[in-house]
Amino acid sequence: MQGPDSVDSAGHPPESPDDEPFELLEEKAVPGLLRRFLTTHHHLLGLLFGGFAAFVRMGKKNERKGCLFWVIRLIYWCGYPFLNKKITTLPFPVQLRRRLELLGPTYVKLGQVLSLREDILPRSITDELKNLLDRLPAVSFERYRELIEEGLGRKSEDMFVWISPRTLGSASIAQTHKARTVRGEEVILKVVKPGIKKTLKTDATLIAFLGSFLQIILPQFQPKKVLNEFTDYTLREVDLRLEANNAETFAANFRDLPDVRFPRIYREYSCESVLCMEFFDGVKPDSAAARELPERDRYHLIEMGAAAIIRMLYKDGFFHADLHPGNLLILKGHLCGFIDLGMVGRFEDNLRRTMLYYYYCLVTGDAENAARYLTSVAQPAHNGKPREFQRAVEDISRRWQRASNFQDFSLAQLIMESVNMGGKYRMYFPMEMVLMVKALITFEGVGNLLMPGFDVAEVSKKEISKIFIGQFHPVRLLKESLRGAPEVVDALVKAPLLITQTLRFMEHATQTREDAPLAGARGTLFAGFCLLSGTVVFVGAPNFWPLGTVLFLKAAWLVFRRT
Repeated sequence: MQGPDSVDSAGHPPESPDDEPFELLEEKAVPGLLRRFLTTHHHLLGLLFGGFAAFVRMGKKNERKGCLFWVIRLIYWCGYPFLNKKITTLPFPVQLRRRLELLGPTYVKLGQVLSLREDILPRSITDELKNLLDRLPAVSFERYRELIEEGLGRKSEDMFVWISPRTLGSASIAQTHKARTVRGEEVILKVVKPGIKKTLKTDATLIAFLGSFLQIILPQFQPKKVLNEFTDYTLREVDLRLEANNAETFAANFRDLPDVRFPRIYREYSCESVLCMEFFDGVKPDSAAARELPERDRYHLIEMGAAAIIRMLYKDGFFHADLHPGNLLILKGHLCGFIDLGMVGRFEDNLRRTMLYYYYCLVTGDAENAARYLTSVAQPAHNGKPREFQRAVEDISRRWQRASNFQDFSLAQLIMESVNMGGKYRMYFPMEMVLMVKALITFEGVGNLLMPGFDVAEVSKKEISKIFIGQFHPVRLLKESLRGAPEVVDALVKAPLLITQTLRFMEHATQTREDAPLAGARGTLFAGFCLLSGTVVFVGAPNFWPLGTVLFLKAAWLVFRRT
């Protein structure tokens, strides 16, 4: 990496083209929708016939016979002359990975996302997709500077003393270099590659069409939903202003936890296609330098990491969705730094609370309620089996509790296997759940690198208990109740009309005995009061729905008791 001391007399780092670790990107015209469709269609057909080839090879090996085998074998031989033999002779998961790489950055990104979906895809496929290339060709340094100047509308010399010619990273969407601003700040410049936005939009259209088609053939895997989630996430990553927003949101959420750092964003040097952010000088947690730290410092880092990730997931509902050891840094002073914040996950408040209760029940040993909360998150298919799924999750949770140590069965492994069982019982989880599992697996893996055999449940119990208890703090409950204040006021304004109409209805529906004319009126008034109170509770304080339900049932009983 070029540092501030390795600059020439003009203030620029020396050119070192021989040190460039990435292949040069050959910039081509972005293909139109029709041409892209034909290319995609070609690889899909190749993959289909490659699947037939794998089926035929397996059938021969197992001496399979039957009508279906011979029909597929006939179809395969009809297309054999047109197939790429180098690819179709490979195992099917490898064929899928290779064709995604040939289709380009969008499909590489798609494969990386699909590699997380072990809940709906076979393990052999997800394992192979994890081998997808993440070091893609980079644009030349001259072209990189041009992209910066085009995006910001200024000469690079007016903004930066130097920009390192050495590429730090080049992935599907952007590439990064180190630089120094004219004010002397060390920064990282992230620039979207040319043509990628148009390519992504074209591919998103084709992927949406593909999802609708696959939904008809393979509805049990919910391909339409999975592919729509992918395009939503990926299209957001192209606008680097959103990553800047994410970094500032994280920094605001953690302003009371100084040991957890997120890069500062330099808005004056950032735009939709260029992101300028603070350079973090640190080491990766899987490096030898990290493992050589004193045990006390390593344990402190694990505690900070646990506090940060659990807080993101279960308190803020806004979390880093692309966590891996390369996106975590150990900074000077033993601080924990998070980088590459383009992909984030969000839990709606109800889902966040449910997942908080699920995780709390897990670490405190309540397997029954943990299974109940996890089942409530899943969306059952028309032939789903929620009760069987809940029992299976409860069984596997109890097995985890009986495990003697981390190596036998880890907490992240438990959650991953629980979610993965959803496919078996036709219970499907939102993408955010899968990203949550990835975050926990990363944290557990990094923690085990720093301190082999550490217990993530024990480390995280303190933080999750604090968040859990905080859910029932009177001030928090009052704030949540006041969120519905406008609806409560509206209900109170309409209350007189509601009471009048309710009383008229009840007067017609009930008959008052002549010897006690006020008894019926008294019951009617009380029923009206229960009905109105129940309405106010449901509108203004939905967290107290059991009370509202009791009031509605009481009103109904008073009415129909007298009919």
